[in-house]
Amino acid sequence: METTKDATRYDAVVVGAGVAGLACAGDLCGAGLRVLLLEAGDTVGGRMRTDRVAGFTADRGFQVFNTSYPQVKRRMDLKALRLRPFTPGVLVHTDQGPRRFTDPTRRPRDSRDLLPGRLASARDLAALTALSARDALAPASVLRRGTDGATRDALAAAGVSSQLVETFFRPFLSGVFLEDGLETSARFFHLVWRSMLRGTLCLPADGIGAVPAQLAARLPQDVLRTGTAVAALTPDGVVLADGREVRTRTVVVATGQRIAGELLPGLGVPEGRTVTTLYHAADRPPLDEPVLVVDARRRFLNTCVLTAVQPRFSTDGRALVSTSVLGSPGPAETDAVVRALGEVYGTDTAAWEPVHRVTVTDALPALPGPAPLTRHVRWAPGRYVCG
Repeated sequence: METTKDATRYDAVVVGAGVAGLACAGDLCGAGLRVLLLEAGDTVGGRMRTDRVAGFTADRGFQVFNTSYPQVKRRMDLKALRLRPFTPGVLVHTDQGPRRFTDPTRRPRDSRDLLPGRLASARDLAALTALSARDALAPASVLRRGTDGATRDALAAAGVSSQLVETFFRPFLSGVFLEDGLETSARFFHLVWRSMLRGTLCLPADGIGAVPAQLAARLPQDVLRTGTAVAALTPDGVVLADGREVRTRTVVVATGQRIAGELLPGLGVPEGRTVTTLYHAADRPPLDEPVLVVDARRRFLNTCVLTAVQPRFSTDGRALVSTSVLGSPGPAETDAVVRALGEVYGTDTAAWEPVHRVTVTDALPALPGPAPLTRHVRWAPGRYVCG
């Protein structure tokens, strides 16, 4: 391919304007460097994107904003996001009816299902209390240094029975880790559990895409170029898909794992988890509460009425229901999910209108334990990996 050189030489080029690339570019600009941020798509966000479909606001896959995410307070103007919270806890659909799993310190009046014998035994509740207290109160550094293995083994070691694992932890964590074997790193589970206990799950008024949009708005002018794909890295910088070469001695690859593997041959790329989110419109909300619902029979990962959390997600007053499933279900599987939703919500779903469907490949990297929680970002001289 014939190349033409960009006359400008940059201190650093960041490839990929997801939240990792945006944060990296912002930090480099803050250090006084001349930075160019290149994004192949038409806007920023990577997997954190929001679509406007049929009068609804629908994120590209079900996503939540946790106020205890690392660096959120440092980087984000939370007030500008106009966050609205989910009800603390989860509704679990069981064969005995709905059971509410909640933090009794936040919603004591909603904690009756935590009485022994309803959702869990007294022994399980004691084990869960001890596990949660440790994760919520211990410094994150202590959890990172803990013994690692699979999440299922960590729960067993904490004294959680297989019954509570199957009733609550497996259905709930399948939607968090996008795998239903509880094989994810135990240390990672403890850190995630800690963040949920300490933070609040919310949705921005304009969808999850408002988060990367806010980061992008803080970049200096002319740093960001969208619609600009990088074809390869060279000793002098990067070559764009249109043949132009951008000169720099430092390149930060902040793309998804597959593209990162193409740009940096030899980079260890983890297996990705795929998830599909189905969006349905209903004339009336099947549930008025802004709460996440999971199914003990694991016919789907989770579901919620998004417009109960953020009424702005609908322009005509109809309810928007989000439901996520592993992989990419076919028509028969999708129909079975909709029927299951009718049972879980206790309503007729035949008239629900499918308005959007999003399949996200490599939505999360697989992280079976034991696994390193951090990796070196320096790949080679002048070459770094971010995200």
